[in-house]
Amino acid sequence: MPAEPERPAGSSATVAVYGAYGHTGRFIVAELLRRGRTPILCGRDAARLEAMAVRFPGLERRVAAVDDPRSLDRALDGTAAVINAAGPFLDTAEAVLEAALRARIHYLDTSAEQRAAFAVHERFGARVREAGVVALPSVAFYGALADLLATAALGDWPDADAIDIAVGLDGWHPTRGTRVTGERNHGRRWVVEGGALRVAPDPPPMRTWKFPPPFGTQETVSLPLSEIVAIARHLRCPEVHAYMNLAPLHDLRDPDTPPPIAADERGRSAQTFAMDVQVRRQGRMRRAIAQGRDIYAVTAPLIVEALDRVMAGETPGPGTLSTAQAFDARDFLTALSPEHFSVFFETRT
Repeated sequence: MPAEPERPAGSSATVAVYGAYGHTGRFIVAELLRRGRTPILCGRDAARLEAMAVRFPGLERRVAAVDDPRSLDRALDGTAAVINAAGPFLDTAEAVLEAALRARIHYLDTSAEQRAAFAVHERFGARVREAGVVALPSVAFYGALADLLATAALGDWPDADAIDIAVGLDGWHPTRGTRVTGERNHGRRWVVEGGALRVAPDPPPMRTWKFPPPFGTQETVSLPLSEIVAIARHLRCPEVHAYMNLAPLHDLRDPDTPPPIAADERGRSAQTFAMDVQVRRQGRMRRAIAQGRDIYAVTAPLIVEALDRVMAGETPGPGTLSTAQAFDARDFLTALSPEHFSVFFETRT
């Protein structure tokens, strides 16, 4: 029998959150506290970390920069895992994951960037396994949620002929991080065609999509994000495509669109979403839909639920995994519904 891999040495309740002062990072910190874990607030901006003391008094704050490995090592010292919520992940993922490997702790991030997620899987897989830890990229609204829905819809089917994903948003007030990532991420996007990752068509194709109420029938445009990389890793399907309705993209492209504004006691905006995943096989179609509020806020329960399951040893083993590859997809979704979003399934012949 091979020797049991060495486990992380930090407290099982203590988690470093890199980019804790960002919009999504603050939701993650609050969710960790709600679940009884102790977040350590990390990031490169000392003043913004200090400002978090007003909302989160008593939490330790550690300044660290991705171009300073020693500062990252100090930031992760004594923790059991790190959640990287600091984009662009093309700039942060490698450095933070390297630090996690030095510390032998678990790594999770919220990247929607395809190439950042791909790099975690392809460049770090063997080293993550050797360290005896788990690395989960893209545990967020973009990435994990579509992966979970597609896997749950597939169910007992061994494969699918096609998987189509459509996101409907009633609007999109982007955070500063979203805008910076968009400026940084200029690479061509991928879809799955012919059973492999291929460069997406340019110009991106459009199609009409019938969303559930209140969205209804809308025009959508191809917009593949990190869910394509996640699904391609473990589901047998030759065609995987993703789309988004047009209204939020107009908001995103308008430099005058303001950032999200809190509309409830939890700090969520009024934004609503529907993510509709359709899986087809041999003339049959299975559909999984999630509907909820605020794509940034909903990332927090997704990634903290994944963290809790990693810490409980629910993954198939150490290594780099997509969320639905790591956990039972339907059980994962059920655990978050209906508190954080609603989910329903249907089958058509």
